[in-house]
Amino acid sequence: MGFGFMRKKSVGADGKAVQHLTHEVAGRTLPLRIAENPRARRLTLRIRPGAQGLTVTTPVGVPMLEVERFLFRNRDWLEEKIGTIPDRPQVRPGIKVPIRGVNHEIVHEPGRGVTQAVRDADGAKLIVRGEHIHLPRRVADHLKKEAKAEIGALVEKHTKTIGRNAKSIRYKDTVSRWGSCSSEGNLSFSWRIMMAPRPVIDYLVAHEVAHLRHMNHGPKFWALCEELCPDTKRCKAWLKKNGSALQAIGFEKD
Repeated sequence: MGFGFMRKKSVGADGKAVQHLTHEVAGRTLPLRIAENPRARRLTLRIRPGAQGLTVTTPVGVPMLEVERFLFRNRDWLEEKIGTIPDRPQVRPGIKVPIRGVNHEIVHEPGRGVTQAVRDADGAKLIVRGEHIHLPRRVADHLKKEAKAEIGALVEKHTKTIGRNAKSIRYKDTVSRWGSCSSEGNLSFSWRIMMAPRPVIDYLVAHEVAHLRHMNHGPKFWALCEELCPDTKRCKAWLKKNGSALQAIGFEKD
C-alpha cells in the first residue's frame, strides 16, 4: 500500500499560482483539500463520500509541514478505511446498480422509450433505452423519478403523524449528507438513497421529518425518530456502513 503526499501547481486565469494537492494512499491518488477554520482547535481528517477525496481542517496558520506530519501519523487508519471502499464504478451496460436494495443489471436497448425496472427468470434488470452516451444520465433520471414518488409519499405519511408540514421537498446529488431540514421547513434528499433498501429510505425520511419538530440530535429527536421508524438504529448503522459505496457510483458519461 503506497503512502505519499504531492503538491502540484498551475497558473490560473488571473496569472496567479494555483496549488493543487493530492495524497497517495492505499494505491490511490486522492484530491486533498486543506481547509482553515478559525474555530478549529486541532487538525481533523475526513474522507469524502465514496473516497472521492480527503479534507484536512486546520486552525488558521498551521504550516504545511504539520499537515504532512498529521497525515503521516494517520496513515494506518487511512489505508484501512480507503482499502474498504471500492474504486468508483461507472454506470454502464452490464454492471449492477441497486434499486431499493435489489441489484439490477443495466441493459441498454437502442431506440426510443422509457427506462424500466423489470424482473424475469434471470433476475432484476434496468432496461435503459436511447443513445448509449445518455445512459448514465437516464439511470440517474430513473432514480430521481423513483425518489420523488416514494419519498414524497413517506414525507406525507410522517408529517401527518407529527402534525407538521414540510414547506418544500428537494432532490439533489449531495456528497456531504443524505438529507437535510432547514429552519424554514425545507426538506432535501439525495436521490441516491433510492439505491438503499426500503427500510433505510424510510429511516432517512423519518430522520429529516423529525427535524421539523426538533432541530437538533438530542434525546427527544432520536425518540421521535424511533417512533416514526422503529428500525432507526439498524438503518442508521446500515447507511453508515454502506453509504460510501452508494456515493462512489459514477453517473458521468463514459
